[in-house]
Amino acid sequence: MEILVCIKQVPDDSVEIKLNVDTNKPAIENITPVVNAFDTYALEMAARFKEANGGEISVMCIGPEKAKDSLKNCLAVGANKAFWVSDEELPELDTLSTSYVIEKSIKKIEELNGKKFDVIFCGKETTDCTSGQVGADLSELLNVGLITNIIEINVSSLGIKAKQETEEGYNLIETNLPCVVTVTKPNYDPRYPTIKSKMAARKTPITAFLPSELELDDKKVKSYVKVVKEYEPLKREAGIKIKEETCADSALKAIAMMAEAKVI
Repeated sequence: MEILVCIKQVPDDSVEIKLNVDTNKPAIENITPVVNAFDTYALEMAARFKEANGGEISVMCIGPEKAKDSLKNCLAVGANKAFWVSDEELPELDTLSTSYVIEKSIKKIEELNGKKFDVIFCGKETTDCTSGQVGADLSELLNVGLITNIIEINVSSLGIKAKQETEEGYNLIETNLPCVVTVTKPNYDPRYPTIKSKMAARKTPITAFLPSELELDDKKVKSYVKVVKEYEPLKREAGIKIKEETCADSALKAIAMMAEAKVI
């Protein structure tokens, strides 16, 4: 089974991010970049899938040279090969153009490996943009099946069978190979690297590509979406405690306050 996991390096989402008052942009310069959380779940699921069914995991990332550190971390927790596409020659991309560059990168990697990927794993969304569109766009560009928001995956007679999480419960969906799957948080956490796996990852070469090597169509490498404004979300105000003598009195007072505020 040939597996690819697409990752993105993002600012650590455990750190509160403020706007830079001079640039009106998020002040992320001093925040440690990490692998997107949902991508770590995707890699862990891919690693378990490989352990159960055999095969090899490749991991790829489009980003600055610092993204190599994230790829090394992925090599330490299950990936066998790593591929980095420099974004220094690329303009600002939206989800569709990002998916296009990933598609062209996949074809380059498959050509280099001499093998086609069977399953392509993506996180369901990134914590910096949360659009949740790249996996779907990628499957459309590759013209392959797609299962989104999965928490479990297994081999089936058709190809693969995955458990999809929805707001109403779960769906069991089958699709043939090759396919793209997007991963939400499963019922387990990503594994930690060992000292031995870290040492091995440091010695594993990372194959690098420049955008000029991917035969990109300049008309497709652009952002169709424009950011109009960036701003911090409003801070939540403290709630109001209602403590009347009886529950009925408390309910009446709450209704009266909502009516006064014209929310009902």
